[in-house]
Amino acid sequence: MKQEKKLLVQFILSVLICLCLAVFALADATGDQEGSAVNGVAGVAINVADMDRSVAFFRDVLDFQVASERTDEQKRTRSVELQIGDERVWLNQDLTAAGQPVPPDSRANDHWFQHIAIVVSDIDRAYQRLREFKVRHASSGPQTLPEWNKNAAGIQAFYFRDPDGHFLEIISFPPGKGDPKWQRESDGLFLGIDHTAIVVADTDSSLKFYRDLLGMKVAGHSENYGTEQEHLNGVFGARLRITALRAETGPGVELLEYISPTDGRKLEREPNENDLVRWRILMQTRDGSPSNLLDPDGHAIEISGSNRE
Repeated sequence: MKQEKKLLVQFILSVLICLCLAVFALADATGDQEGSAVNGVAGVAINVADMDRSVAFFRDVLDFQVASERTDEQKRTRSVELQIGDERVWLNQDLTAAGQPVPPDSRANDHWFQHIAIVVSDIDRAYQRLREFKVRHASSGPQTLPEWNKNAAGIQAFYFRDPDGHFLEIISFPPGKGDPKWQRESDGLFLGIDHTAIVVADTDSSLKFYRDLLGMKVAGHSENYGTEQEHLNGVFGARLRITALRAETGPGVELLEYISPTDGRKLEREPNENDLVRWRILMQTRDGSPSNLLDPDGHAIEISGSNRE
């Protein structure tokens, strides 16, 4: 009798193991299939409180150009598409009721952090432009990442805020760093958008989403710390695990995991559609199947066909 029970238990365990393996295999296959459909990043969408003020800021301070504008009378929303170089940003305003503002005490390690990195040909000139317009600092000043950090050495960057308190970055790449297109001769000061950066709680969990599910490729990584990083992020003791991801086209997505400090805050609730803290990363698919997703940290992803209207 005991032998029969033992055999029965072994049989049940074998069946359970087979079922688990089948589920994992199906999940992997589904992830590969869905991931392979994402072939580009179209840009980002940012909620703003005052469209005219925000358009003037991006146009006059940062040299963005207005590409299109649309007002949806039924939804009572206004959207302006801005372009700089090959890249685009969509500004959205709820005309009925403004959403919750960006928390005024937001820091670069809070989990709702997101910015766009705007490439410049001369960071000193670009910084001077920002100072002329009295733009709010988020870094103490432009920082040059040190030589010991081989993957990021020589990169210059500066964080600042737009009129709604959103973080933005200007960045300059030395020869051999970044996309080769940023090394082309240009008369422009502001050249385009290299990436959007987001704070994540766990890089490995985020890679399962962006790499394994959506099909983005890891393009680089580094671990940044030291005085320069503290002054750039405005976070004392900042030590970051940084992972750069790319699709076939468009700007990258950069994952920022704060190894220290670990006191970055999470939002108390999921943002409403019109809250100013809510950004969307706009991605494109080959098959045109639309979907809206949240990554493991609650950052919003909007997936649409290859031609965004």
